[in-house]
Amino acid sequence: MRTQPASAIQNEVIKIISRTKEIKPSRLHTNANLSKFGFDTVDVVDIILELEKNFHIVIPDEVKIDTVGDFVNYVSSHTPEPAS
Repeated sequence: MRTQPASAIQNEVIKIISRTKEIKPSRLHTNANLSKFGFDTVDVVDIILELEKNFHIVIPDEVKIDTVGDFVNYVSSHTPEPAS
């Protein structure tokens, strides 16, 4: 269900997250908890909106997202495949 390799998706997700709080992407590992970097609910919503726009997906409110990896995994598994 992916149009891009997982590493490209991961890099783009990390870039979007890093811009939200101006954190160097190299500090955002997949197991990094967002609260450790001071992300609040508004920040997470901003990240979700940006990811939805960039990847043409919908991230439902009930999806549990605590880490960078949670975002990467969700986006990777829900990014649509190109039409054949």
